[in-house]
Amino acid sequence: MQTYTLNNGVKVPSLGFGTFKAAGQEVYEAVKEALRLGYRHIDTASMYNNEVEVGKAIKDSGIDRSEIFVTSKVWRSDRGYDKTVASFERSLANLGMDYLDCLLIHWPCPINKEGCHEENLDTWHALEDLYTAGKIRVIGVSNFRTHHLEPLLAKCHIKPMMNQIELHPGFRQEETVALCKREDIIVEAWEPLAKGKILNDERLLKIAEKYHKTAAQVCIRWSLDQGFLPLPKSVTFSRIKENMEVFDFHLSQEEVDFINSFEFIGGSMIDPDKVEG
Repeated sequence: MQTYTLNNGVKVPSLGFGTFKAAGQEVYEAVKEALRLGYRHIDTASMYNNEVEVGKAIKDSGIDRSEIFVTSKVWRSDRGYDKTVASFERSLANLGMDYLDCLLIHWPCPINKEGCHEENLDTWHALEDLYTAGKIRVIGVSNFRTHHLEPLLAKCHIKPMMNQIELHPGFRQEETVALCKREDIIVEAWEPLAKGKILNDERLLKIAEKYHKTAAQVCIRWSLDQGFLPLPKSVTFSRIKENMEVFDFHLSQEEVDFINSFEFIGGSMIDPDKVEG
C-alpha cells in the first residue's frame, strides 16, 4: 500500500475503505476482509451508526492498531465546540480506541445560515484542541467547498490536513480541488465510482480492456494518478479485492485528460448548502 504525506508529516495510506450504508455483521465482516487483504485505512462516521462494528473488526483482525489509519466524522447536528468534543468522545468509545487517526467535520454549516462561518470555526477549534492534546493525529473537513474553506483558513490556528469530497469522473469539483492543492490539503474522494453507473461507460471499458482491468479499477487509478485519496466502498468480498488491485498500472496523461473531459454520468452531486444545517 502506497502512502501520502500530509501537511503535518503524518503518512496516510493512499487508498481507503469506505463503510457508508454498511452496518451490523455485514460491515464487521467487510472490514475484517478488507484488512486481511491489505487495506490499512478505514473510513467511518458517527452518522453511519457502525463505529462499534468497525472497531470490533479492527480489534479482531489481529493487526496492530498503530498500522491502521482510522477516520471518523462529526455529524452536522454536533457542530459547535462542546458538542464536537462530546461527539469525539462517543466515537472513541464506540470504536473502543484511545485515539483517532483522523477526525473530520462531516458537513459545513450551510452558507445561508446566520453565523455559518463562526459555527464552522467554533467546531474547528474543538478539533484543533483535540489534535494539540494528542487525541487525534490528523484533523480535516468533509464536503467543504471554497466558500466554506477560505473563511476557515483565514482564521484557523492549524490548517486542515484533509478535505473529503464527492469526486469521480464527471464530477471533478475543480475549484475546490485547486484550493486544496494550493493549501497542501489532501483531497479524499468519496463515491469514487459514481454510484456504479459510470462503470458501464464504453469509454472507460475500452481503457480498462487495454490494461486488463475493470472500469472500477480505472476510476480508482484515475483518482490516484491525480494525487487524490479514493475511498471505494463494497461489502462484496470479490469487489473489495478488485478495488485494491490498482497499484500495478498507471493511466497515461492523455487518458487522464480524456476522462477529465467527461460530463456528469452518475453520482450524488449533493450541494452542501442545501443540506439541512
